[in-house]
Amino acid sequence: MEVNSSFWIGFNVFVLVMLALDLGIFNRKAHVITIKEALTWSAVWICLALIFNSLIYYWFGEPKAIEFLTGYVIEKSLSVDNIFVFVLVFSYFQIPAIYQHKILFWGILGALIMRVIFIFAGVALIERFHWTIYIFGVFLIYTGYKMFTEQDKKMEPEKNPVIKFFRKIMPVTNQLEGDKFFVKQGGKVMATPLFLVLILIETTDLIFAVDSIPAILAITQDQFIVYTSNVFAILGLRSLYFALAHVVHRFVYLSTGLAVILVFVGLKMVLVDVVKVPTFISLIVIGLIITVSVVFSLLKTDNSEEIKGSK
Repeated sequence: MEVNSSFWIGFNVFVLVMLALDLGIFNRKAHVITIKEALTWSAVWICLALIFNSLIYYWFGEPKAIEFLTGYVIEKSLSVDNIFVFVLVFSYFQIPAIYQHKILFWGILGALIMRVIFIFAGVALIERFHWTIYIFGVFLIYTGYKMFTEQDKKMEPEKNPVIKFFRKIMPVTNQLEGDKFFVKQGGKVMATPLFLVLILIETTDLIFAVDSIPAILAITQDQFIVYTSNVFAILGLRSLYFALAHVVHRFVYLSTGLAVILVFVGLKMVLVDVVKVPTFISLIVIGLIITVSVVFSLLKTDNSEEIKGSK
């Protein structure tokens, strides 16, 4: 689909305006994000995505609108896995809630830049070398398998090779220095643990991008659709984190559901020249998998809490 440059410019101006409003007005002063505030912003981002989806329908027709919605649902679902990581990292480094928004703001800004690179590189590869779609498909199937078999694997941030390398090239303070990423002590510039957390957020998102971009490329290779659906999912990630951070432990089967989704879209890519799965069928299948995994998760944790309460 050929998209006029005005659409690209208009969408990116919208993104920059929203980011400026976020940091410059609504969150100019560091504060603890309440659940009510987080839920409100989550609803705002979802509504904006749906409004944009309606515009896609108006501008480019129903097939592209379904592609956008399916891509958005996939990216939104996979982004929940990021939330698990955010919770673990913030807990490990004991980052107060008042500073978490700043980290996530800059982390998500970096994520947007990385996603753009991955999207254009991925689409270019598939367009020039069609056989790479099979490689992406096999990779997604393998990733889904690994996600399913390694659900209980513990995260050890200090063993992260990027963190270990950074500690070798730059000194890090032993404690937080307010909301600063860098401070000067004894005439020497030092990073703070807050910056280490930002590095972890960026590197883990890079890993997630390797999974999520091929997943949406199984639905469409339209750069504008892939890009915009990704951006909407990422921009809503911060508020989604603050909305779900306290209850994310209840989604015990969500990783299993996400693993199944990755295998499904991986098979879709591998069999692309044999079986053509309509996009609306993919949307229904993905929606059902997410719904079932969430419902069963909530039922299991409800039963577990009842058993604990009766003891």
